Amino acid sequence: MEQVTWNRRQWGFLVGCLGAILLVFLLAGSGYHVNTTSRRFLEGVKGQKSIEVKQYTDTHDQLVMVDNGIVQVNFSIPDGHVLGISYNGIPDILDHHNVREDRGYWDVVWNKPKSERIFERIAGANFTIITQNEYQVELSFSKIWDTSLSGKSVALNIDKRYVLRSGNSGYYSYAVFERLEGWPEEEIDQIRIVYKLQSDKFRYMALSDERQRIMPTMDDRVNGQPLAFPEAVLLTNPADSQLKGEVDDKYQYSSKTENNKVHGWISNNPPVGFWIITPSNEFRIAGPTKQELTSHAGPIALSMFVSCHYAGKDVAMLFEEGEPWKKVFGPIFVYLNSASSQNNPGQLWENAKEQMLSEVSSWPYKFTQSKDFLSSDQRGTVAGQLLVHDRYIDEKLMHAKSAYVGLAAPGEVGSWQRESKGYQFWTQADEQGRFIIKNILPGNYNLYAWVPGFIGDYKNDSKITVSPGGEVQMDVLVYEPPRLGPTLWEIGIPDRSAEEFYVPDPYPNLINKLYKNQSTEKFRQYGLWARYADLYREHDLTYVINTSDYRKDWFYAHVSRNINDQKYEPATWKILFDLKSVNNNGNYTLRLALASANEANLEVRFNDVKAQVAHLRTGVIGRENAIARHGIHGLYWFYSIGVGSDVLQVGKNIIYLTQTRSKNPFQGVMYDYLRFEGPPN
Repeated sequence: MEQVTWNRRQWGFLVGCLGAILLVFLLAGSGYHVNTTSRRFLEGVKGQKSIEVKQYTDTHDQLVMVDNGIVQVNFSIPDGHVLGISYNGIPDILDHHNVREDRGYWDVVWNKPKSERIFERIAGANFTIITQNEYQVELSFSKIWDTSLSGKSVALNIDKRYVLRSGNSGYYSYAVFERLEGWPEEEIDQIRIVYKLQSDKFRYMALSDERQRIMPTMDDRVNGQPLAFPEAVLLTNPADSQLKGEVDDKYQYSSKTENNKVHGWISNNPPVGFWIITPSNEFRIAGPTKQELTSHAGPIALSMFVSCHYAGKDVAMLFEEGEPWKKVFGPIFVYLNSASSQNNPGQLWENAKEQMLSEVSSWPYKFTQSKDFLSSDQRGTVAGQLLVHDRYIDEKLMHAKSAYVGLAAPGEVGSWQRESKGYQFWTQADEQGRFIIKNILPGNYNLYAWVPGFIGDYKNDSKITVSPGGEVQMDVLVYEPPRLGPTLWEIGIPDRSAEEFYVPDPYPNLINKLYKNQSTEKFRQYGLWARYADLYREHDLTYVINTSDYRKDWFYAHVSRNINDQKYEPATWKILFDLKSVNNNGNYTLRLALASANEANLEVRFNDVKAQVAHLRTGVIGRENAIARHGIHGLYWFYSIGVGSDVLQVGKNIIYLTQTRSKNPFQGVMYDYLRFEGPPN
């Protein structure tokens, strides 16, 4: 009998087949259809299914369809708008009632200096198939700017890319934006991707484990009662009667950049999920704490890259005349999944989180074809350890536990939170303050940090140059937070948020039930700013050191007092404290950290509310609007106020905090932390 010998490849094929079959049974037992995650393994066993690419004319439009056997996507030629997505028996995930360019698209909001803002959907002028084989298709929809388009189209060369891969239940989207030397001065406020889904199917929204709910429709909003600003609506006659009497506001569904890795929508019939997965934040602006929109009624799913939300024009991209620039936004992954059982959105959400972790572990992707998106071997690493020295807490160096450490464009201390043109790379240090930042694009950076529990910002003075494949090992870094003397008293926690302060219950007739029983994000309810006047009808807030509790007695936002529907007046808060003695041999110091400011002017006075010259006058600061948009923080503002012993007295002392601007209810500040220090010893 002839002897049969199997080589390593044949044995590997057999083991792969058996493993794939076992995986299919396991996944089937968990309730997932074979046409989601498991399908890619089956196709690997059978042999990769070739991806179909077809160009055709539909009515008067040129289109290209790409079908990888799981997802079918239709794009307009040469615009590059996503016109339709077919998946799991749903002929079109997107809302076919919208005009074609208003279903799935990139957009930009821009303006010339001192001119009105222009909303522009980014439409390509040239279509190219970059790659087409049995494993992958990459499409390019590009536009080239010239002076004939001045004032009509944003001065950018833009190359939008879409990638479909065999075995993937979804597709990737990214774009290269570029300015050339000699181009005109412009401002860019927003860059994003928008998907508008079928409203009769996608009613359930999921942003996190805790933030999930049935959402109102756009018709529900249109028929509702407008509130203080257009985004907020009281649902008076929704199609789902359980939503009647609730407030809906897209800003209630914002998330911090560091938490915004997967969000999306779920259809109940058939049970299908549509998800935006963002595996890296390197291309987003203003660092990990920047707050951004996610999804909202429509149903609409967003991938935000640039916006002025919760920061104002401070984070807009302002380009000088002739300034060159290039940046890659994305890739992000549009993921679709399905389950065998209805009425259990948790299955789809859990699977979406698993897929998100898979995408994160695969970053940076190796399959993109643009030379401007660099793979891991073309990137570098920076590592080190951060310690904290504050001798009034501990003479010894302390570990910067859970410090936020990042690389961003060279600038001033704390400039990273207003930086919008470059890339940023952030991580959190471990218990000993050790950190490692991987996959950094080559270039010159400063290293920045801030440490929860300590005030101020850290910046390393040396310029860090990251080279392809390079590793930079930093010396042990020491942060000395602002400090002159011992703490006499403090209010709050230095964490760049006002969340630890008193957040009131919402008005009973203005509730979003998603946050009704939540304590961690209670601040997202509508109208909380107006509760200040209810709680302090006759007198403004007074806080007594060693008696009051900031968790109960310090209102989360320093806003104006509402006298009537048309008029507001400035509010002056008082801090009362006693001094057993006054040291005449040195100055005292008040440290004042703000978590947000919106068109505010804060004035600080000691023991004389009528003093003509304030000890601090911030001037008009901030355009963050976090008060109205349920944000609990915007940008970080820090002030140190020297206080001479001549203005203090033995016994009772009073600090007056006056927010002087009161044209509308949203002018004000949120405090992060206050500390009063004695003279150095």
